[in-house]
Amino acid sequence: MAKTLFDKVNMGTVALANRVAMAPLTRNRAPDGVPTAMMATYYQQRATAGLLISEGTSITQEGQGYSDVPGLYTTQQVQGWKQVTAAVHQAGGHIVTQLWHVGRVSHTALQKDGQAPVAPSAIQAKSRVYVINADGTGGFLETSMPRALLAEELPRVCDDYRHAMKAAVEAGFDGVEIHAANGYLLDQFLRSGANHRTDAYGGSVENRARFPLEVVAATIEAAAGHPVGIRISPAAPANGLEDPNPQEVFDYFVAQLARFPLAFVHVIEGATGGPRDYQMGGKSFDYAQLKAAYTKAGGKGLWMVNNGYDRASAQKAVESGYADMVSFGRAYIANPDLVRRLRDDAPLNAPDQTTFYGGGEKGYIDYPALP
Repeated sequence: MAKTLFDKVNMGTVALANRVAMAPLTRNRAPDGVPTAMMATYYQQRATAGLLISEGTSITQEGQGYSDVPGLYTTQQVQGWKQVTAAVHQAGGHIVTQLWHVGRVSHTALQKDGQAPVAPSAIQAKSRVYVINADGTGGFLETSMPRALLAEELPRVCDDYRHAMKAAVEAGFDGVEIHAANGYLLDQFLRSGANHRTDAYGGSVENRARFPLEVVAATIEAAAGHPVGIRISPAAPANGLEDPNPQEVFDYFVAQLARFPLAFVHVIEGATGGPRDYQMGGKSFDYAQLKAAYTKAGGKGLWMVNNGYDRASAQKAVESGYADMVSFGRAYIANPDLVRRLRDDAPLNAPDQTTFYGGGEKGYIDYPALP
């Protein structure tokens, strides 16, 4: 019998109620990086998803790229997340946190003592970040020029991921998702457009993948059996990132990921939030080939797909065996009961884009569920 979007599935040792996931969604409602009671309500409302993936969560201040995003490196932040995970579990749901280091997609105003952001190479990102000033005013600023990480600093960054993994367990999360997508630090190492290093971490595809794979190894080591997944965006030009040969890069990368006991691989197909057929480097990307590279190398993690899926295409992806799970982003902003709406083929609420980033309850926890 063919699988359906609403069948149960195991994520490592965790049994999920269905194959619908809530994708990570930055909402900028964590003052000073500390999750709030309002955030606990937001996630609890959406706990019927088979899996909730939290918004990107900074593993250190160095890894922060936007104001009022949550962190996972202080006692106050861990305590804040505890109320979120407890609320989700009380509602019968499961939640993992997305471990986030933005790399060069940051600004000196967000860094300790106004230091430059870090990156594989000193190449400025062609993007903007949202910064809130001390007086409460804020706006978008061009990213700052980063400095290149020294090779001897990379073990320290791996340690930051280890500490974040342990903090996630302490905070009550069911696991983590390593953010290696959308032009942030690990994605920057993978891409020739952002990585001009001449040491063992630059040049060839194998060298550019070295540090992201070291991060995966470090995180899994610290996980002590808790589920670890990873998110990638092979053809997405997010934050000004480009690469002339994304298929070669990511076919190799996922084959190497297959060596690890990952719980899932989460793939953004096409341009994040944009066209699914985006051609990076003028070349179309074959996502079936990508999955084949992973499975041929022995990968056993769930294959989760994302970007532009609706009820029909999500059902088809699971029933055909192309995907094990489908994640939804913007649909989850406005539809806390999305699983029910998908199952019943009910109309969806439309999201209010003016409330996506920052603010209070409006456009956050006030969207109606079906009666």
